Amino acid sequence: MATILVVDDELGIRALLSEILTDEGHTIELAENAGQARAVRERMRPDLVLLDIWMPDVDGVTLLKEWGSSGQLTMPVIMMSGHGTIDTAVEATKFGAIAFLEKPITLQKLLRAVEQALVKTAPRPAAPAPGLPSYAARPELPMHPHSSVLNHSGHAVAPVIAPVQALASEQLFELDRPLREARDAFEKSYFEFHLAKENGSMTRVAEKTGLERTHLYRKLKQLGVDLSRNKRNSQI
Repeated sequence: MATILVVDDELGIRALLSEILTDEGHTIELAENAGQARAVRERMRPDLVLLDIWMPDVDGVTLLKEWGSSGQLTMPVIMMSGHGTIDTAVEATKFGAIAFLEKPITLQKLLRAVEQALVKTAPRPAAPAPGLPSYAARPELPMHPHSSVLNHSGHAVAPVIAPVQALASEQLFELDRPLREARDAFEKSYFEFHLAKENGSMTRVAEKTGLERTHLYRKLKQLGVDLSRNKRNSQI
């Protein structure tokens, strides 16, 4: 997933955005003013910045201009404000912002804006190596974990790692146990499969499984699903 810098002088806003985006599998950096935001940008290049417009020292639009003039605006920036106007939003986009979120920010608008920003800047997948069949570069095809790619002469040249879907079809469950234990084992594997498939996104797993996020979170805790592992995997 992505590394996202959240810049806002309100502690509550920073905490809320951090919690939501961390649940989605992202790594979050926090800054409460322009000075801290500059320090983070000097240290690294985040994949996305959520930048508040009205801050006590230097406002967000000024910081945006500064990054643009110094060649540091190499990541998408989404502006945020509870007192913004159309003129402010237009000015921000003129200086490099790709979107504007008005506070209070709803969960749906936040996640949609973040997803769209990251999709626009995501690198395109590499083309398949010359001489290999096109399916060799498509991990979504169900292939056996021990199968190989064959070159034009029919010789195996590389093993293919099975995707999540193929591995899931080979999952075995021990049925000689009490019903509750067997059901819990199945549900745990079921949710782990969907978490892996959705890169640790709690929102997308909730949509796929038809559960509310709060209910889903309680269910995963009850089943002993390691959420931290899914977050680590989603950042690879």
